[in-house]
Amino acid sequence: TGDAWNIKQLRGKSSEDLHKLWYVLLKEKNMLLTLEQESKRQLRPMPSPERLEKVEKSMKNIDLVVREREIALRLLQTGHEKPVPGEWRHDFLGRTYWYTYKEWPIPWYLNKKYKKRKFYYLSHVNHFIRLRLEKSLRRRARRQNLERTRQKVLKRKFPHLA
Repeated sequence: TGDAWNIKQLRGKSSEDLHKLWYVLLKEKNMLLTLEQESKRQLRPMPSPERLEKVEKSMKNIDLVVREREIALRLLQTGHEKPVPGEWRHDFLGRTYWYTYKEWPIPWYLNKKYKKRKFYYLSHVNHFIRLRLEKSLRRRARRQNLERTRQKVLKRKFPHLA
């Protein structure tokens, strides 16, 4: 039970080695989670729970290194860091969405269909944008309050499990 694999060590490994290491860590994680569940079932503390944290940190670092390599490869091949080139735009109702760039057979300034699309909203829409934001915040607060209430009811019903 050594330290977790750090990013510097993982950057020196080949993609094949990273793939093998990922599956070794996945098997180890599954074994540790099984051990943790068995310990809970027997009402005993899990032996060396820090191993699970080390495995999860190593897996997170492998994922980070693989993502770095994918971005570097995509940057070399396409010149874009993001997998799908595009930008954030607004529709006429003020909603923000991801616009994916497409290849058009004619330039955008000659394309009548593209010209009809509006990527902006008028000033009188600001009021409704604020109302939509307030509604979503109210909905989130209501959900959190409901969850808090459920937790209190469960603690009242089962005080010995809290």
